[in-house]
Amino acid sequence: MKKFLSVVLILSFVCLQAQDKAIETSKEFQDNLNLEYADKAKSPLAAEDFKTFKALDFYPINEKFIVDAKFIKSKKEKVFKMKTSTDRLPEYRKYGELQFTIATVTYKLNVYQNIDLMKKPGFEDYLFLPFSDLTCGKESYIGGRYVDLRIQKGSIWKIDFNKAYNPYCAYNHKYSCPIVPLENDLNLEVVAGVKKFHN
Repeated sequence: MKKFLSVVLILSFVCLQAQDKAIETSKEFQDNLNLEYADKAKSPLAAEDFKTFKALDFYPINEKFIVDAKFIKSKKEKVFKMKTSTDRLPEYRKYGELQFTIATVTYKLNVYQNIDLMKKPGFEDYLFLPFSDLTCGKESYIGGRYVDLRIQKGSIWKIDFNKAYNPYCAYNHKYSCPIVPLENDLNLEVVAGVKKFHN
């Protein structure tokens, strides 16, 4: 019995450490995004927004939206042209599906690979996860948000919606941004990640 309790305590400690680490990386991502947007050389903000910009508005970091998703690799998917906010039509391929459960309900998102970007050094394993949800047009940007992923090992992948960010179009009309595909519209309020820009 003592041995069993020891194992349970060790597993609980490991789980708590993993949760703390996930929250820490969420916070680090948000801090780095604020630094990037405050830097005129890197920021998508319009010149007039720098007069009042202090930081992006994020939902509080929420462990509920750090999920383990079942990854299903797509087979023989054709390259397609993804619609954007302009006439630009970048080429993507559906890389796979991610299935995850929140509050006993299972959801699915398609994850994509940009054909041009994957040819650049350092981006060979980069994946694009665009989504919209029930907060869009209310607390979050009406056009949906994005999460950046890297190809992960195994069939269970981690998605951290606390790292969800807005397309550059949310800040400046001069940018061309991919439009979230209809199949990636979630019937769920994702109260995590960046909110809409209020300036």
